Amino acid sequence: MEPLASQIRPLTLSEFVGQTHLVGEGKPLRIAVENKHLFSFILWGPPGVGKTTLAKIYARALDAELTELSAVSAGKENIRKIVDKDSGQARMTIKPKVLFLDEIHRFNKAQQDFLLPYVERGELTLIGATTENPSFEVIPALLSRCRVFTLNELSHNEMLQIIVRSKMKLDDEARNWLINMANGDARQAITMLENTQKFYGEVTVESLTDTLQNKFLRFDKQGDEHFNTISAFIKSLRASQPDAALYYLARMVEAGEDPKFIARRMVIFASEDIGIAQPTALVVANDVFRAVETIGLPECAINLAHGVVYLAKCPKDRRSYDAYFSAVEDVKQYGNLPIPLKVRNAPTKLMKSLGYGANYEKYDKESYLPEQIKDKRYFQPVKPE
Repeated sequence: MEPLASQIRPLTLSEFVGQTHLVGEGKPLRIAVENKHLFSFILWGPPGVGKTTLAKIYARALDAELTELSAVSAGKENIRKIVDKDSGQARMTIKPKVLFLDEIHRFNKAQQDFLLPYVERGELTLIGATTENPSFEVIPALLSRCRVFTLNELSHNEMLQIIVRSKMKLDDEARNWLINMANGDARQAITMLENTQKFYGEVTVESLTDTLQNKFLRFDKQGDEHFNTISAFIKSLRASQPDAALYYLARMVEAGEDPKFIARRMVIFASEDIGIAQPTALVVANDVFRAVETIGLPECAINLAHGVVYLAKCPKDRRSYDAYFSAVEDVKQYGNLPIPLKVRNAPTKLMKSLGYGANYEKYDKESYLPEQIKDKRYFQPVKPE
């Protein structure tokens, strides 16, 4: 039987709830649907706010042939099949092909490079959906050929409208509990509602709570579990505890965290916490990020584990990090202090006549800092033991 969330999915914009900044009168997606404007775009927003529904409404309005894929399991062959389908027919008789690629951020660079020419030539109209910032997750060439629309978390009133559409019986207390639990995710709310009705018959706060507790480990990328786990991961690396770091790595990977997010934090950690104590740490962290980007899950978990153990065992030195932010404080406090004349650029005769670059020596020991802070020391040398 079709899930309740699919049964009550809106078929037109008039039925759609939320995202009025995109689908309201005179707004971009409404104009595109009404004018049947064919173009590629990316929908960026939290889970359960209407990304899939908008893609379906758009494709239906354009009478397009819609193919839905998840980047978690799809690959190059899936893309090739979509394009090759009906290739022998006269082009005039073929409907426009729209590919809805859910979790597009899970496509690695090579897969996105493969998709690019089809989008570029107009053989495929791409609708990507992602919960992650496309600026970091989509290659620039593909991103430049797509418009990005940002979707917002659904409000309490919008969630209420969607729950009412389900025609499930529940009192105000249970309804409010469900809306608060779902945290703006309509799909999660409807699925919870459906499962509770199936398990317990009556939908109450107690039965909703029991249903929630029966679910397997939840990992909300926008919630406390996400931030608590990445915090524990970084602190384990900082404390040189590879076992703890590996445990939190495994929790994140198994719960569905984006491996590129983890790798990106490792690159930051290599400079912030290891720094000059072991300069190769940044090289290793960058190579881990590149491996994750190129290989993807599940194999890239091995690359992450390799990098995690290495970073955890590295000596730590935060002096570069601390020095930079100490300099930032002075920039904020003093603004743009005059740069000493001897280290200013002197490309013209006038500038030279004004003393720009005068008396500059390559290995001068005199401070090049502005006069007001010339004795400041941001980078602290290692104290002798």
